Amino acid sequence: MSIKSDKWIKKMAQNHELIKPFYPTQIKTDKHGKKAVSYGTSSYGYDVRCADEFKIFTNINHAIVDPKDFDPNSFVDVKSDICIIPPNSFALARTIEYFKIPRNVLTICLGKSTYARCGIIVNVTPLEPEWEGHVTLEFSNTTPLPARIYANEGVAQMLFFESDEVCEVSYKDKSGKYQGQTGVTLPK
Repeated sequence: MSIKSDKWIKKMAQNHELIKPFYPTQIKTDKHGKKAVSYGTSSYGYDVRCADEFKIFTNINHAIVDPKDFDPNSFVDVKSDICIIPPNSFALARTIEYFKIPRNVLTICLGKSTYARCGIIVNVTPLEPEWEGHVTLEFSNTTPLPARIYANEGVAQMLFFESDEVCEVSYKDKSGKYQGQTGVTLPK
């Protein structure tokens, strides 16, 4: 298995719809020309953006967090260019980019250092072979202060690992429960 370079990412995005929409270079400004957290193709990965749809965790109902029986009322929905995450809490968002992962590729989502240096952690997430959809991202605010996330700017990096052989059973083969997700998707 080998990590893939910017050349491979560009080829796969153009010929196989690996990432849509796709930026072949790093973009470092927002739509108004102001400095932004970068997104687009990097040397050995792709920096994704989050959409302006957020689910901010709240415990006003004193629920227990249970991945087998998650209470959707534990979130407040926010649509904004900025998301403020309360201290020691988290928020969910989704990528703007839609992914179609090839059968012989494993993709890993990691946080960007700009956010990590502020105490904002992106959960490490695998995108399995033949998974497709918008990636649901989880941002943890590990600080005792409110933290800000910017929509439409870079928030995480995708690394692509290509195997010498295709897997026996892909995410699509096993009808994975998050296949084809398009919005911020809660635990199922």
